[in-house]
Amino acid sequence: MKKQFLNLGFLVAMLSAFAFVSCTESGGDPVTPPEETEDRWITVAGALMGTNPGDGNGGTQVFSVTKEDAKNPEVSINVYENGYGVKSNRTARLQSSEDGNTLFNIAYTGDNGGEFSKYDVNGGEVFTQSDVSVNISQYASTSPRWMKLFDGDKTGIAVNVANIQANNAPGTANPDAPFAYYRGVATVLSLDLQNTLISAFKQYELPLTEEEEAAGHTIFRLDGSVLNKAGNKLIIGTWMRKYDVATGTVESDFERLGTKSVVVDYPSLENPTIITSSVAHGDCSGYRSFNSFLAEDGSIYQATQRDPNGSHILKILSNNVYDDSYVFSLDAALGVEGVYVDSWRYAGDNKAIVLYTHDGVEQGYIAYVDLATKTATKVDIPYDADLDFGQYQGFVVDGDDVYVAVTPTGKDGNIYIIDSKTGLASKGAKLVNQPGNHYIGIF
Repeated sequence: MKKQFLNLGFLVAMLSAFAFVSCTESGGDPVTPPEETEDRWITVAGALMGTNPGDGNGGTQVFSVTKEDAKNPEVSINVYENGYGVKSNRTARLQSSEDGNTLFNIAYTGDNGGEFSKYDVNGGEVFTQSDVSVNISQYASTSPRWMKLFDGDKTGIAVNVANIQANNAPGTANPDAPFAYYRGVATVLSLDLQNTLISAFKQYELPLTEEEEAAGHTIFRLDGSVLNKAGNKLIIGTWMRKYDVATGTVESDFERLGTKSVVVDYPSLENPTIITSSVAHGDCSGYRSFNSFLAEDGSIYQATQRDPNGSHILKILSNNVYDDSYVFSLDAALGVEGVYVDSWRYAGDNKAIVLYTHDGVEQGYIAYVDLATKTATKVDIPYDADLDFGQYQGFVVDGDDVYVAVTPTGKDGNIYIIDSKTGLASKGAKLVNQPGNHYIGIF
């Protein structure tokens, strides 16, 4: 298989050409409600156990069926016995094209970590890999976080933060200087999904306020990129960390700052700035899945994790700042405490599906959410104590239908199809499981 590795000299020349083309383009694509796609494939993904049940560290298998079969509870799918193994040493970071006919992947860790590849979906276990791939590990590590933008399958954004250290750490330029901050080097990289090449990348530090940095706060991870409606800014979610400035150790329990996102110019990826919500105090990077979504009115909705007051849905206005007048606590809406959003998906018309857990339980649930009325209800399906959505990645939104894979770890489950207009769920195809494994998404 032919691989494409870009050296820096070629990349600089390519970026110059990219900048010239980009300045001739207009803003982002119009935001429209999800449309039903005829004859699309529904691809199911399963994660294999590595050492411990549910860890997903044994690789990823995929298998595709028609929509009719996906909706049929008489159909059985066994991705582990009949599926195709996509490249990844651990759980793959998968994305699919809007029509379901192409699968995109960046291998996560291992010898091929950071290698981007794409596959034609042909039904069943037949996935044809493109003969050209590109490896981004030299820019964004062998474990990059990445998302496909909702721009007509044109672009993927990979991000990373590396080498977090104090400004006066041994080996730095001024090891005898007074302590001022902990910072890492952030990488933001765009992938041309159609031509399978790196189209731009930037690296920079992301300073917080002087007071925040003096206390040991820093941005530990980036993820969950989303393009604004104007098509000129990327909003990137953050995961925060705090160091004990006296000892240099990571603090596990600390008073959190307001939720922060990084905003960069697009497509240049330059001029990073940080915006802060005073409504919530959790992280907004998500985990292996989309975490911010552009709605039809130009607002961006974003979920939080590790929030001391339970997960919130935040709103970012079209001028790329948080709307602190929009307060949507999932604790309050669901009537429980300590809600944690594992994964979620915007389904159009201010409706969304949220996979979550909460204090006092170790299992996952599904909620139907109305972002306009700030209400949420638990979806009525059979639940199991071993249901865990912690590694969940993929939903398919096809017209009014939202496809979700629901399998407790090591137990059989089903595809469920949730009506985005009503929140009612119907049981689809059976998902045959194996001990220690679980299904992680529909693509």
